[in-house]
Amino acid sequence: MIVAEGLRFGYDGRSVLHDVGFEAAPGRVLGLLGPNGSGKTTALRLLYGSLRPAAGRVSVAGRPLTTLRPREIARRIAVVVQETEADTILTVREMVTLGRLPRLRTFQRTGPEDRRAVDAALARVGATHLAPRAFADLSGGERQRVLVARALAQEADFLLLDEPTNHLDIRYQHEVLGLVREVATSAVVVLHDLNLAARYCDDLVLLDRGRVAAAGTPESVLDPAVLERVYGIGVTRTHADGHPQLLFHPLTAAALAVTVN
Repeated sequence: MIVAEGLRFGYDGRSVLHDVGFEAAPGRVLGLLGPNGSGKTTALRLLYGSLRPAAGRVSVAGRPLTTLRPREIARRIAVVVQETEADTILTVREMVTLGRLPRLRTFQRTGPEDRRAVDAALARVGATHLAPRAFADLSGGERQRVLVARALAQEADFLLLDEPTNHLDIRYQHEVLGLVREVATSAVVVLHDLNLAARYCDDLVLLDRGRVAAAGTPESVLDPAVLERVYGIGVTRTHADGHPQLLFHPLTAAALAVTVN
């Protein structure tokens, strides 16, 4: 379990997170939601030690994150950030093999066990046929599959993803998140699309201006009254296939004034 307690963080004197706390439970997918600038990505970066909180702490399996060495963090937490590696000259297999680095000693070369882990990761995401291709030549959806495979090759306990559906068309958005649900032991996912969160997440944390506005199941968090206050847009909720389904519409000036105040 990853536990965040009383997290505070700011950039250049500007506070971004205020006493944020939540838990990422084993075997579940937790979604971090909120408008632009609400602190979602900052919170995620605090979870894997890319940033250090000004106050509060993050614990992994009962141990404070600050007591873990970088290699140990990498063995416990795999991270998929927004695409930044499109220009690499690596093949898909080489890209996924990078996920094995936290398992290797200094100057140790990959061996049969590592190759088996890479093969298994590619197979789990349905990308075995892509192995010899150049990563840079793949489509956006294919790249995301490969990045998830690289994270799986780490054999980490937790998978953290920052907007994995960004720039993907509708089919690949569902494909990637369905994949995360299928293959991840435990995951924390930053998402903008509330309907995707409703369908693929077990638990949600809704951030608003750096504070937790709501936390719980999709059914409880995706409450129209809460969402209208946080996002400043009208929300109608229905259900589809057993999941909340949200429809959005502009608020009247009077209703918008109420949400702002």
